[in-house]
Amino acid sequence: MDAEVLERGQITEKLADLREEHEALDAAVSAMTITGVTDQLKMARLKKRKLMLKDRISWLEDQLSPDIIA
Repeated sequence: MDAEVLERGQITEKLADLREEHEALDAAVSAMTITGVTDQLKMARLKKRKLMLKDRISWLEDQLSPDIIA
């Protein structure tokens, strides 16, 4: 992902922003499904963006977790 080193507060702030965007995309996909909108290209783009956000959120969450050596 990013080579930049983020401080804990910055990571938490970025996580909140990404989660909010992910929720908005989820709502948009749900609305398209419920209303029967069949723009498959738009739906695919929204889902791809959601997946990218989910991956980024997971990566940032990992940055907050301490490394545990077993």
